[in-house]
Amino acid sequence: MKRYIGTKIIHAEPMPCPKDVHMSKRGDPGYRVVYEDGYESWSPKDVFEKAYRPTNNMNFGLAIEAARQGKRIARKGWNGTNIFVALHVPEDDEPMTAPFLYIDTTGLLSYNQHAPLVRVPWSASQTDMLADDWFIVEEE
Repeated sequence: MKRYIGTKIIHAEPMPCPKDVHMSKRGDPGYRVVYEDGYESWSPKDVFEKAYRPTNNMNFGLAIEAARQGKRIARKGWNGTNIFVALHVPEDDEPMTAPFLYIDTTGLLSYNQHAPLVRVPWSASQTDMLADDWFIVEEE
């Protein structure tokens, strides 16, 4: 058999095992899980906590996976608010042929009139890659 690793963005809340789940699990600690398509399930606490992490205080790998899924990401440790990183996947007619990350500073308030407020290709620093303060920027 092949090995697999999965990454999903879900909503969850602590909830004891409901009555309609296997008899031996009734009342055990766990989580109610709601997937993006609306499907709901229950997961035992230990299984859930090995598979999922909160979307605030993520490591770089999880943040990149969120960007691959179309989410905007940012760091709490950045100097400034209203800036984020996102993935740009080029259209067929664009000169860039490979996806790339860009940083969007159009929402950044600056006292420097000459500061660029644009979307530009972005490269992570070592500090960014080792940080655990990444989060998903919620849609407004």
